[in-house]
Amino acid sequence: MRAFAAGCAFVFEYPKTVTVITLTGVGLFALKKWMAGGVCRSKVRLDGKTVLITGANTGIGKETALDLAKRGARVILACRDMDRGNRAAEDVRQKSGNNNVVVKTLDLASLQSVRQFARDVLANEERLDVLINNAGIMSCPQWKTEDGFEMQFGVNHLGHFLLTNCLLDLLKKSSPSRIVNVSSLAHEKGQIYFDDINQEKNYNGWKCYAQSKLANVLFTKELAHKLQGTGVTAYSLHPGVIRTELARHMLPTIPLWKRIVYKPVVFFIKNPTQGAQTTIYCAVDESLQNESGLYYSDCARKAAAPQGLDDEAAKRLWDLSAAMVGLTQSQ
Repeated sequence: MRAFAAGCAFVFEYPKTVTVITLTGVGLFALKKWMAGGVCRSKVRLDGKTVLITGANTGIGKETALDLAKRGARVILACRDMDRGNRAAEDVRQKSGNNNVVVKTLDLASLQSVRQFARDVLANEERLDVLINNAGIMSCPQWKTEDGFEMQFGVNHLGHFLLTNCLLDLLKKSSPSRIVNVSSLAHEKGQIYFDDINQEKNYNGWKCYAQSKLANVLFTKELAHKLQGTGVTAYSLHPGVIRTELARHMLPTIPLWKRIVYKPVVFFIKNPTQGAQTTIYCAVDESLQNESGLYYSDCARKAAAPQGLDDEAAKRLWDLSAAMVGLTQSQ
């Protein structure tokens, strides 16, 4: 009884303290809700439609797959690790009640794998309504792709550039169709190092990541220009700061004391479901059907950074990328 009385005494004897704590708690949860960002409100069904998502075995890719499977789409999970891909597909089937979820092998760090994957899709799929270029790698060591490209530029941009171009005819045949490129707010800090695209002179993992994310925005811009009048539209987006595996290469490089200091910030970071909302919005929302080449964040149109609006840079990047991947007119 005494303990209970002491507890009550605290409540009434120090009301200001309690009030501050309470308001702080309410404020924190309000801030957390605000940080969660926008939500895709569209209820559109995708029955009879086919969606392809790269990197769909985890994180926002998997959550996107789950949402679109619930809408009735045939969902293709394009994954490098087939074991993880198969587990993800089974989870999506069970949670969505949609058995039309399949896994195909794709390694974006290999142009040969990209071409083989595209041939598989073209040979076995009658249509492709939405292509979501979601897979990515961030701030990794100075690794190279199978073809000798800087890993982040190779996977985040070049692999998706080639894949998209290889599948364009099927997307046009299925129009109206959409291409969604998952970029990042990091593009605002990026620039395209045309004279050292693989950053061999002075490698910096974060600079390479920012370059690859700016490349996503510029690719979307030029892609929209080239696809005018085809019924295929393109979108780039920032999904938000999310708790996923993407930062696995960056975290070990952060000093322990910083990780401890910033650990409370994790409370405010989006979970994968919240992080997938803008991708889903760009893939399905009816209001975007006449928009193309633009940039989105929190389920709304946003202005890209000035370097992401550069038409000349977008065309130059396209030409360079085409040369790097050996793109021909027939692809």
